[in-house]
Amino acid sequence: MESTAKTRAASLSVGSNAVLVCIKLVVGSISGSVAIIAEAIHSGIDLFAALIAWFSVRISDSPPDESHPFGHGKAEAISGAIEAALIVIAAIWIVYEAVLRLHTGGALMDLDLALGVMALSALINLFVSRYLLKVAKKHDSMAIEADGHHLATDVWTSVGVALGLGLGWLTDWQGMDAVVAIAVALWIAYIGSRLTLAAINQLMDRGLPEKEIRLIQGVLEGDDRIAGWHGLRTRKAGSMRHVIVHIECEGHTPLFQAHAIADELECRIAEAIAPASVDIHVDVHEPKQENHGH
Repeated sequence: MESTAKTRAASLSVGSNAVLVCIKLVVGSISGSVAIIAEAIHSGIDLFAALIAWFSVRISDSPPDESHPFGHGKAEAISGAIEAALIVIAAIWIVYEAVLRLHTGGALMDLDLALGVMALSALINLFVSRYLLKVAKKHDSMAIEADGHHLATDVWTSVGVALGLGLGWLTDWQGMDAVVAIAVALWIAYIGSRLTLAAINQLMDRGLPEKEIRLIQGVLEGDDRIAGWHGLRTRKAGSMRHVIVHIECEGHTPLFQAHAIADELECRIAEAIAPASVDIHVDVHEPKQENHGH
């Protein structure tokens, strides 16, 4: 069910972006607006990103196998890293084209058509982005979340482009169109940098958020059958959390009972931060010796 929901969301993103790319390219060519061409490039990047997200969620939800014993969750982080690189490249290209337009000039045509496509783009992206972010939150999908945030920013960039076109018409300064295109590019680059950081954190096995760490600690510290715990290590791959921790049992505790406690705690921790894979090792508790000086 989870895999189907994420795949359906990714498919919707692919379809909506494909439509918008075609419309923006046609209208941008007819109107001569470099800002709309910039928006078409942005949507093109989002289309490619949506395709990557579609493949990554299908791969990440595959069960562990002999070659990938920890699962395939990092496929979503890899897709995010690729997406980020493409975004930065697109931003640089848009700035280049906008600066060239400022230098060479060029009049805009069919302003009504240009404004209409920006309004249509904003409405479509508003609907699709809200749906993607809802699915991402429910199923904790980095790839779908990144895709949703991209489309959410498209809403604002579409409004910005429309504003630039309107101001250009009011002031009769066609350079306003290029200035807005540069602003769009900078916003795209900012989103790309955020996505890069998130992907790197997951690929570098950064620990779980403090909130989830506290939930794990609460389960461990709330069980008086163990004398202590240590060596807590956490990481995340896709939506799956991985937890390794050592618990300490008194030396007189039977081995079967100690392992039963560990199994129960694994289930409770996995339930607290689901979805999670929890591995608990059992150690013998050794009280610290007090050092009495002479």
